[in-house]
Amino acid sequence: MASAPAFEYAPAPESRSVVDIAPSYGLFIDGEFTDATGGKVFKTVSPSTEEVLSEVAEASAEDVDRAVKAARKAFEKWSALPGAERAKYLFRIARIIQERSRELAVLETLDNGKPIKETRDADLPLVAAHFFYYAGWADKLGHAGFGAEPRPLGVAGQVIPWNFPLLMLAWKIAPALATGNTVVLKPAETTPLSALFFADICRQAGLPKGVVNIVTGDGRTGAALVAHPDVNKVAFTGSTAVGKAIARTVAGTRKKLTLELGGKGANIVFDDAPIDQAVEGIVNGIFFNQGQVCCAGSRLLVQESVQDELLDALKRRLSTLRLGDPLDKNTDIGAINSAEQLARITALADAGEAEGAERWSPACELPGAGYWFAPTLFTNVTQAHTIAREEIFGPVLSVLSFRTPDEAVAKANNTQYGLSAGIWSEKGSRILAVASKLRAGVVWSNTFNKFDPTSPFGGYKESGFGREGGRHGLEAYLDV
Repeated sequence: MASAPAFEYAPAPESRSVVDIAPSYGLFIDGEFTDATGGKVFKTVSPSTEEVLSEVAEASAEDVDRAVKAARKAFEKWSALPGAERAKYLFRIARIIQERSRELAVLETLDNGKPIKETRDADLPLVAAHFFYYAGWADKLGHAGFGAEPRPLGVAGQVIPWNFPLLMLAWKIAPALATGNTVVLKPAETTPLSALFFADICRQAGLPKGVVNIVTGDGRTGAALVAHPDVNKVAFTGSTAVGKAIARTVAGTRKKLTLELGGKGANIVFDDAPIDQAVEGIVNGIFFNQGQVCCAGSRLLVQESVQDELLDALKRRLSTLRLGDPLDKNTDIGAINSAEQLARITALADAGEAEGAERWSPACELPGAGYWFAPTLFTNVTQAHTIAREEIFGPVLSVLSFRTPDEAVAKANNTQYGLSAGIWSEKGSRILAVASKLRAGVVWSNTFNKFDPTSPFGGYKESGFGREGGRHGLEAYLDV
């Protein structure tokens, strides 16, 4: 019996008209947008089209100093507010984010390149949820396990990456404000727009001036913020190399530090795993946000007896992924965030091929403009291969095999990173036994890339230290 013909997907673009991007943006300091001291600006482009979206002010060390002074001035009154009063502002911000979620989702897709269905269905609901969650904690800090009257630290300097711009902002700002700190935040230079829209949300919510300040710029702006002597707390999410530099800068000072850095997560599939369910988890683990995820399951460890069956099913599934316009609601794979990141992914994938790994990608037509990379699968990979050791931060999956649970654990732990892992098995006892031996901050069982504001997130080894999210996420912003 012949199979029914597959239906073609008609274009289903989300309208750009819901978001109004200004031709230029200043820095957000002390409740007002202001030009950079030196008048420098940089352009932010849409990765899917290379279209210039806006010009953004580039903050100098003097601008960072202005922002820190504004945050210090606001700290006295903000920290003295009862927790219930701070909570009102956080609840208000959360509700405004929900009200403006469609606008923010389109903005994030334009500036970052990820598919609209990810910004709409994953990023924005989680952003609002983090503000709601920490709003609930603001008047209950005495019951969080950090003493009867835990005190805030002061001014928090926060530097966030480009892969989840608004979500990382929420992870940083929500607990800082709930605990009574004030904030100076620097978004990534390739994705500054959602943070600047958040500044407008702060004004809309009536947040007191100086409580949240946004300084845009490149790594020099971030370095000035981290090194500023009047910053009490530094929080950074990004690459391990930059995290090490920040740790060296902060060493010897009284600044509290949390780092959430790179990863090389192992997704372990045992022979009793439900294959179709595991395939969906593998795809979500490495191709969500084009693999530009610190906790991505970029190493697939599969038990030898089911390797062929799993790879056949995985290749069939990858052949159905749709790559293209991120604003199309049918798109599964969007654009890579920048030309620089695309060059890195390309170089590492080429190195994998040169070292003898077998490369496979589904038939995939890449758009002519923008930054694109086809979903890629490598087999015949050993632990010595570069692609099995280095974080690629792109839609590239390395497949290794194992025979016993002990071998799976040894291979999963054979990395300088320790951020995430996944286990696929029908046996709960096996999942618990293996999970307890994995040196990873987050271990998912029969799922992957599931996040919740109540659950702490963070890593071991070169994936950083400290936890964000949950009750544990409060500690980083309290003087305990």
